[in-house]
Amino acid sequence: MNPILLMLPGMGGAGTGAAAQGNSGNPLVMIVMMAVLFGAMYFFTIRPQKKKQKEDQQMRDSLQIGDEITTIGGIVGRVVTIKDDSIVIETGADRNKMKIMRWAIQTNNTAAEKAQAEREAAKQAAEAERNAKIEEEGKKHAKKKKKSSKED
Repeated sequence: MNPILLMLPGMGGAGTGAAAQGNSGNPLVMIVMMAVLFGAMYFFTIRPQKKKQKEDQQMRDSLQIGDEITTIGGIVGRVVTIKDDSIVIETGADRNKMKIMRWAIQTNNTAAEKAQAEREAAKQAAEAERNAKIEEEGKKHAKKKKKSSKED
């Protein structure tokens, strides 16, 4: 039998006898179950959505002239002018200018490329450090081996 159903009054659990006698069970159990359900909904749906919205707003506020962006419609362009709630971008080889609203910006490609380059540099630095450590340990091991062979 489902363990959740065992906890609910009148569903085959501990409250079955009381429900059969006409008593509806403890209302505190239902209140606690509802609170747990709302808490789970908050942490699994609402909180991540608000976090994503905050990151998107920060990205839109940190736009600079010259950044390459992609709009929600898929238009790619370079920022030319920034105003309070709108920006002007250049698109294509003809350098057509378009005025779009800030909320229509989906990604900042320039910032994404910078972040990717930083991640690659960090990976390379970590790998170089690891290789240097391995090489150093190899030299220490070779010295110990040479020293032990001299003693024999």
